[in-house]
Amino acid sequence: MPEMLQFCGQRFQVYKRAHKSCDYTTPYPFLSRRVNRAVLLETRCDGSAHGGCQAGCTLLWKEAWLKVVSCHVRVLEVASATGADSRSHNSATCGESVLWDLTQAIDPTDRLPRYFCQATEIQKASEPLAWWDLRQYLEDYWSGNFTLRQLLTGLVYSAYYHLSQAGIGIGPAMRWFYNKFHWVWGGTKFPRTPGLIPDEMPTPAVSLNLQPGQIVRVKSQDEILKTVTTMNRNRGMLWDAELVPYCGGAYKVLKRVTKIISEQTGKMMEMKSPCIILDSVVCRAKYSSCRMFCPRAMYPYWREIWLERIDANSSAVETTEVKDGGENK
Repeated sequence: MPEMLQFCGQRFQVYKRAHKSCDYTTPYPFLSRRVNRAVLLETRCDGSAHGGCQAGCTLLWKEAWLKVVSCHVRVLEVASATGADSRSHNSATCGESVLWDLTQAIDPTDRLPRYFCQATEIQKASEPLAWWDLRQYLEDYWSGNFTLRQLLTGLVYSAYYHLSQAGIGIGPAMRWFYNKFHWVWGGTKFPRTPGLIPDEMPTPAVSLNLQPGQIVRVKSQDEILKTVTTMNRNRGMLWDAELVPYCGGAYKVLKRVTKIISEQTGKMMEMKSPCIILDSVVCRAKYSSCRMFCPRAMYPYWREIWLERIDANSSAVETTEVKDGGENK
């Protein structure tokens, strides 16, 4: 993608092996895809070649595009991608003009651009990966993507959740037990708890006009459940289980998001009301059915009603780190 050209010639440490990726091009539930010979670096798409899409997706890098440098070589500071113009890079071997031409095409039905990127085309660069294929979890561990503790706690939760959903009448008791004793293993309350608003009822909204750099605290899970429907949605946006471990934590606002490309259609979607991306807050794919331990660390979106502004001068303000067990420290 043209957004990758700005990183050519720079040095990065490998973040994780991208042996698999989530696939949002298909309807829910989203599935996993096996990707061969690819890694993740600390690089994200800035959307400059894709209509200014603000999703900030992690970029996949084929190993054929990289070369190993000596371990003693100092890792270069990466220039901010914001404001950088990929067109300014003179790299004939990358075929810049071809790359730019392939980022979009006009849809003859509505005369609107349809965009093509790694997210929309992931199926063409991957193979189906079933959740029960145990080899992927072995690779998660041997590659260093996840620790043994992270894998075990995630797999235990998955088994516990699916047993509670098995329709044998013990689901409510299992959720009660989980919420009662979650402090024992240091995790959150049951992540997939339904909201309190009937699905056909409107959901509340709050406008904080949050701006990049401001510090916010994520409200408690109990507070947030009062703002979402029984299908865990607030004005169409999903309150996902992957967000629960961040409840109670303090984070910096990274940016306001008003438009993103739909992976399913390739069309630009304008949001009726902006949502928020928080710095260092990513999806860990620990509670996600059929795509557990996806390494891509995508940014989740937050409604402002799920956040509260913190006084920047407060001594209590610090970025919160999420432990393996899902708690905050």
